[in-house]
Amino acid sequence: MNFGLSSVIKLRKREGINPIIAEIKAYSPKYGDLLRGDPIKILRAYESAGAVGISYITEPKYFKGNFELFRRICKETDLPVLRKDFIRSKDEIERTSEVEASAVLLITRILGNKTAEFVDYALEHGLETLVEIHSMDDVRIANETKTPMIGINNRDILRLEGDDGTVELTEKLCRYVSDGIVRISESGITSIEDLKRALRCVDAALIGTAFMKAENTEEVVKAFVEG
Repeated sequence: MNFGLSSVIKLRKREGINPIIAEIKAYSPKYGDLLRGDPIKILRAYESAGAVGISYITEPKYFKGNFELFRRICKETDLPVLRKDFIRSKDEIERTSEVEASAVLLITRILGNKTAEFVDYALEHGLETLVEIHSMDDVRIANETKTPMIGINNRDILRLEGDDGTVELTEKLCRYVSDGIVRISESGITSIEDLKRALRCVDAALIGTAFMKAENTEEVVKAFVEG
């Protein structure tokens, strides 16, 4: 593991650069296949464009993720790597740590009152946590944990991205996240204007589908990073 994701986000903010976590995404339940060509080439484009970190969805059934590819991504980059999945067991946290990932996504709507326990377990295993919220009930759960990062998912992940979430939800919930926690807006960010709206109240943005659909990945990501 290299520098923690939350630390790099803070550093980029101080440098006046938009902190963008760029996602390598194989498939969207809404948009279908997104992965065109070699995922490592996409990784290199993200690196060259100035992404603050890399995200990869390992969930196989709905998002066609592949844990072995995640392992390879962790080895191939010096950027912090976030594992996204529907984590329900501590075994999966251990597995994430073993491949030297930097961070793991924990979803409050799945873990409920176990969220704090899972955050502690991940931190003990050298992983930063991005605790995902989508409602005021989720905010209350997340604020009671020791997580360094909270992500506001503009879409309802339990509907598998079937809804058309917008940054309006980020604007609504961000003010209730405890001070000192790195805030990240996730999903539904399709334009630089969306990004600007989000970054008025959060520290970073996680973007996947918009980048995966781009004809010139590096050029588009760079435009978002430079804002």
